[in-house]
Amino acid sequence: MEEQKTAKSHKILLSNRKSGNFTGVVDVLSFDVGEILLETEQGMLMIKGNDLHVNRLTLEKGEVDIAGRIDSLAYSEMKSPQKSAQSLLGRLFK
Repeated sequence: MEEQKTAKSHKILLSNRKSGNFTGVVDVLSFDVGEILLETEQGMLMIKGNDLHVNRLTLEKGEVDIAGRIDSLAYSEMKSPQKSAQSLLGRLFK
């Protein structure tokens, strides 16, 4: 019998571009005050802004809370789990 792979729930709650609650997060690949790169159930998510901070990280539940000024959210498809975050950034800005 074949096992079908179903995507888990992924939600974003953004409040006044100052805080965000994210569910369905698989991993945090990189973060600094200018951008955060998350691997989610729906693909890679790049969050750009200023003074960004990860306030709470619970990977067992797939939850991340961030604070700071959020300027943009951008998704990209995940090609291979072995790809590095740097090569993903290169693909995003082609």
